[in-house]
Amino acid sequence: MRKPLVSSDFFVIKFLVKASEFFALPPSLARFAAFFPAGAAPWDWLKQIGAALEAAQFGALELKIPAGVHIEGRVWLHASVKLPTHATIIGPAYIGSKTEIRPGAFIRGNVIAGEGCVLGNSSEFKNCLLLDDVQAPHFNYVGDSILGNGAHLGAGAICSNLRLDQAEVTVRLSDKTVKTGLKKFGAILGDKAEVGCNAVLNPGTLLGPRALVMPAMAFGGILPADTIARVRQTVSTIKRRD
Repeated sequence: MRKPLVSSDFFVIKFLVKASEFFALPPSLARFAAFFPAGAAPWDWLKQIGAALEAAQFGALELKIPAGVHIEGRVWLHASVKLPTHATIIGPAYIGSKTEIRPGAFIRGNVIAGEGCVLGNSSEFKNCLLLDDVQAPHFNYVGDSILGNGAHLGAGAICSNLRLDQAEVTVRLSDKTVKTGLKKFGAILGDKAEVGCNAVLNPGTLLGPRALVMPAMAFGGILPADTIARVRQTVSTIKRRD
């Protein structure tokens, strides 16, 4: 079992990038606070999701499970969670109050979702932490990623978590490149960050609070808070032949 992080575990990088620069763990997930210190690098939180779930004490499920919803392993669902007619939830997983799981959602282990989230139709979630009011409503992939409070993914937005060469994922800061120790690392989205429809976030992407990635583009690296990433393209037209 992995132990909670302490300050000595991240002193080398805590002055470079801190989780607190992106989001704050909401009260709805306070039971996991020991595993997610504000001063740690946000990608170090990813390494703690499994340990946080392993340490949690889950009670019996208090809501009726539709026949088409497959549940496997240690799974806790708040009684107010809205379940669809069909979905797959493989534990360990913790789904907070007033969260909606839509048809065809595939939750496949080490997933923590806070209050008021939407885990959308035909979307996949794996080793990820969703803080309160996260919206991932349509055809999304969220792997090895953290989505801050109120973060939103447009339809088809993807958090790519594996480099093509399958090497360790690094984070490019302004003056240096930092090793994360992770072979799989998707994206970090700050509070109220947004990603447009059909956009792809490359492995190791960091979006600051209220950062916005426009639709139908690939983005990698760090996007500061309150900043928009966009691509301008030229569209030409020609007459269609018979």
